[in-house]
Amino acid sequence: MMTPSKKVIYAALIGNCLIAISKFTAAVITGSSAMLSEAFHSVADTGNEILLLYGLQRAKMPADSQFPFGHGKEIYFWSFVVAMVLFAGGAGLSLYKGIDHLISPVPVKNSSVNYGVICLALIFEGTSWYIALKEFNKSKGTWGYIRAIHRGKDPSIFIVLMEDSAAILGLGIAFLGILVSDITGSPAYDAAAAVIIGLILAGTALLLASETKSLLIGESANKEVVQGIREIASSYKEIKQVNEVLTMHMGPDFILVNISVDFVDPILATDVEVTVAGLDRAIKQAYPHVQRIFIEIETWQAKEKHRDSQYCSDTLK
Repeated sequence: MMTPSKKVIYAALIGNCLIAISKFTAAVITGSSAMLSEAFHSVADTGNEILLLYGLQRAKMPADSQFPFGHGKEIYFWSFVVAMVLFAGGAGLSLYKGIDHLISPVPVKNSSVNYGVICLALIFEGTSWYIALKEFNKSKGTWGYIRAIHRGKDPSIFIVLMEDSAAILGLGIAFLGILVSDITGSPAYDAAAAVIIGLILAGTALLLASETKSLLIGESANKEVVQGIREIASSYKEIKQVNEVLTMHMGPDFILVNISVDFVDPILATDVEVTVAGLDRAIKQAYPHVQRIFIEIETWQAKEKHRDSQYCSDTLK
């Protein structure tokens, strides 16, 4: 069964392939800078969808001795590469062609071809955007869109959504640039539209890079998950104090958890084993994305002493 992420990416891939061919054809026939920029944009988006699919496939590879926690972070790496491709490939080429045509204007011919391609592209992009938005709404829950993008752990869906949003905005800019050039007879407006499209792509790429960078470095689970894990651990009468709950996303569906707890004193070793096993089971039942849990038994006093020692060590350096 196809996952929501793959469904969104395949829809975008098919749409962008068809759009890229149409835009390049229109750019060659009409000489429009804006349409050529849009063609570069669609080619970059097509490559991005292929990279995302590759990343999803790599992320499924099982754990081994070299990668004991699996390859889930592959999707974060390839998502970051996508942002760089969009910045260099889409934005860079669009800005270059736009500035070049501002310096050496190229007349726009047969504008009706451009209008037809833009309308066709809007249909394809709109369909892909709708599918991405539909899946994104399912995953975001009650969060707002900005918060969901910032706190989401599966970049593949929001990357496609943002790419398609930028594409629709770019098509609107291209339409206006070509229309004004057609009315005034000045190709400068068409070239200026290409520059604006490049700036839109650059902004989108930088935002995507910022969001995927934190996931690639090692972002914690959302605060609600961390607090929920703490509450579950605190509910056990055998646990006197929950010192720390450290989490890290090793992939969209893989949370690594490390808990430091202080057990009541005195306590039998068998009671500790039963409590640890029960805690592991309860957390995984409450949060299915939690796949590995490490529980460290440490007294609060020892924790404070370690911190004081670390502070003194850092101060002396």
